[in-house]
Amino acid sequence: MFSRVCEILGIEYPIIQGGMAQVATAKLAAAVSEAGGFGIIAAGGRDPEWLRNEIRKAKELTSKPFGVNVIVYEKMADELVNVIIEEGVTAVTFGAGNPSKYIEPLKSHGIKVIPVVASEAFAKRLESYGVDMVIAEGMESGGHIGEVTTMVLVPAVVDAVEIPVIAAGGIARGSQIAASFALGAEGVQIGTRFVATQECEVHVNYKEKILKASTRDTLVTGRVTGHPVRALRNPLTNALLKIDERGGKPEEVEQLGRGALRAAVNGDLDKGSFMAGQSAGLVDDIPTVKELMKRLWNETLETIDAFRSIDVEVK
Repeated sequence: MFSRVCEILGIEYPIIQGGMAQVATAKLAAAVSEAGGFGIIAAGGRDPEWLRNEIRKAKELTSKPFGVNVIVYEKMADELVNVIIEEGVTAVTFGAGNPSKYIEPLKSHGIKVIPVVASEAFAKRLESYGVDMVIAEGMESGGHIGEVTTMVLVPAVVDAVEIPVIAAGGIARGSQIAASFALGAEGVQIGTRFVATQECEVHVNYKEKILKASTRDTLVTGRVTGHPVRALRNPLTNALLKIDERGGKPEEVEQLGRGALRAAVNGDLDKGSFMAGQSAGLVDDIPTVKELMKRLWNETLETIDAFRSIDVEVK
């Protein structure tokens, strides 16, 4: 299937791996790229030298295109972008903020810029700044979220811009990839489903927690900070939710959540922030990335073929 996403990124399948902070390492990114998708190393919560080493490691593991995700509001974002320019990757995805000041420096070095957006207005604004694509991420996603669902956000963003739109939020099956195409997207970003793969380097507790989850087992907390987060329910999320319910201070959330993502990656079931989307309820195994990519694309094509076979006359 022709897709501008594949053409721009030089990939086989229009499937981008989510930039999951503390979770997406060179090993996972390289495996996704090797399987025909677009792998992402997550720079969130990392220092510049760690990122430099991971980019070099990924280049040793694959000769195929891959990228880096940067969280705009982080203090070291400038330094991380400098490392990306020095080391060179195919594209950078940006989340949690306006990346306008990084667009020209990155594009002048041949690096594609792909921000995450939660509204059509922001997508249109970023298009005017010269970004290559946008990721329309619905509130079903894990980690930091917006307020609009994927089903509504994607077609709204598609209508608002001329550049390719990548759908994200709650996608874990090929049938959902096909549905994203029907909404006008030219690719998808998938996060939670890739956590439950053999190449993902998180603790087995994280993966098993996703496998055991239902579609209702995530909670959105941290609303008092202005940056709400979706994660799997556990003692930490329950405590964070109580802060929101009584209108507590952002500092309380920050103190309780400090180091929580790293704790989740290390398998701490009580104190970890196991960021995951509602799609966790659709995950029931831990395949290799290669097996998963093949399955996702076969499911996508089967769904599309099934719709093509429907013969309905509209009168």
